[in-house]
Amino acid sequence: MTRLKVAADAENEIHDLATFADPGRNVVTPVARFAPEVAAAVVGAFAQIVRTAKASSAATTADSDGIVRSQTFEEGDVYMVEKPFDGFFADRYLMDFYDTAERGICSRMHLHTGLRFVRMMTGPGTSIRVGSLSPFVVTDVPGVTPFAPRQFTDDLPGTPPGVHRTRHNLIVPPCSFVDMQIPRGVSHQFNAVGPHAVIDSVHPEESVEVFRERMSGYRMMAQTVFLAPELAAAETCADPEESR
Repeated sequence: MTRLKVAADAENEIHDLATFADPGRNVVTPVARFAPEVAAAVVGAFAQIVRTAKASSAATTADSDGIVRSQTFEEGDVYMVEKPFDGFFADRYLMDFYDTAERGICSRMHLHTGLRFVRMMTGPGTSIRVGSLSPFVVTDVPGVTPFAPRQFTDDLPGTPPGVHRTRHNLIVPPCSFVDMQIPRGVSHQFNAVGPHAVIDSVHPEESVEVFRERMSGYRMMAQTVFLAPELAAAETCADPEESR
């Protein structure tokens, strides 16, 4: 399998948006809706794990395998709950989202050097706007799938002069769990609109992609390729229905 990175350890590598084409599509599966008090308790508990790790010297220092469990990404702070080991090449991250309205900026469209499985979880008064350059495949099992997430398209902001790309958007509503399967190299972006959102993310080939790309360690930013050089204003990832 070919490498996706030009410089394996670069943490801000930018690919050409004009020529980029997704090799597949993201699959989204709505899982559950919860009462506000239940969602608040669950999301708050996961977020607190990440915040505790960020303040921990043990989690912010490389361990005997050279892994730093507490890291930072554009969408929020992350904590590697479970790390890879010999014979098990997957790991698991928790992410505590930043509130885009509070920061005034959105995370960029990007892709990863390995496949991802993410469970997006929202609390009261918070949604997650998910974007991709390709349409989403949304699971709908009649009588089982609890709801259909709202979808719409817009123009991807911040494109170079003369370049137009359509962005496909999907809204994870408040107080819900929604899963997304992200194939290797497929574009996506997450932006939380509100203060209560977390992701539980499994990387099934973490060790494999590190070796495949010839990276020097497990760093989420180095396993990312961006499709924009700068972060856009918060209005570009707001929920258009909420802003009316």
